[in-house]
Amino acid sequence: MTHNTPLSPRPLRHLSDAHRRVLTTAQLRAHGVTPAELSEQCRADGPWRELLPNVILLHPGPPTGEERLHGALLYAARATEPAVPAQPTADSPHRPLYTEAVLTGLAALTLHGFSSTPPLPSLDHVDVLVPRLRRLRSAGYVRVLRTPSLPAPQAVSGLPVAPVPRALADAVAELTDAEAVRRLLTEAVRGGHCEPAAVVRELTLAKLLNRPHVVDAVDALVAEGRSIAEDRLYRMVREYGLPDPVWNVDLRLPGGPHLGGLDAYWPDQAVAVELDTRAPRQDDDALWSEYARKREHLERLGITVVHLTPRKLRDSLEQQATVVRTALMASGDRDPAAYVLVLPR
Repeated sequence: MTHNTPLSPRPLRHLSDAHRRVLTTAQLRAHGVTPAELSEQCRADGPWRELLPNVILLHPGPPTGEERLHGALLYAARATEPAVPAQPTADSPHRPLYTEAVLTGLAALTLHGFSSTPPLPSLDHVDVLVPRLRRLRSAGYVRVLRTPSLPAPQAVSGLPVAPVPRALADAVAELTDAEAVRRLLTEAVRGGHCEPAAVVRELTLAKLLNRPHVVDAVDALVAEGRSIAEDRLYRMVREYGLPDPVWNVDLRLPGGPHLGGLDAYWPDQAVAVELDTRAPRQDDDALWSEYARKREHLERLGITVVHLTPRKLRDSLEQQATVVRTALMASGDRDPAAYVLVLPR
């Protein structure tokens, strides 16, 4: 490199704009930038600056939100080969951008499209998951979160991002504002990002259900999830031409015990639908046993119980309608069910 040659990396046309603007010192060396040239470029009034330890922003002025995320991942990622850029090349377009680093928390939720999270440039910090045994410290705006096993990342805007339930749990772990927690959990379900059960499972694994403001938000989340699932069940019956059931009823044997509540029941065919909107907590096994006992009791009386989950109704509504229709059509081939009282719930 002569004194007339610009102090910049060698051509990086195979990289995205953000990758051209943020590189590690190892990547710059691989592109021919010497330590002396790097120091010159990063002087106080120079055109480059150190964004994070060993991560360089290749323009003056503040980084964009996207540049901050790429910088965080470059800082936290494990280099697969010494001094070789981690970005994919034309010969290997599917090479992983980052190894052992996954965005999580509020930054991940913003990437997933949440409206109740701050915009990327205004985030105080960016959370990055790394394996527990990595020797890496938080630095600058990057908060390193160690985990026994990294979640399988989802690619969002070319970045490795934790699935919504895990990102929610990591965000909630740092929030003390009850209203902020409730907004996040509600948007996760109302926005169709995930089901309540998946969220509660991650909150349980993170040991967050001993916090009163989180428990209150979970109760609201479960209620929200049930309401959405019930709306989908009503839509399934209407849109796929199923006969109208009686909705939200209790069954009881004449002069006998209470048999349990049902979300929909077709008395003439003795077919019932029950929505499973359980939130998995420590007493999950006991609650599932109660579900199973009720179902077995009803089926001994000749009542067919169709068990539906919110996810099934969200992902395969037509298929669930076919399951219910098949149960209704098969009722003529079964022995008559026991007589039961149908009461409003």
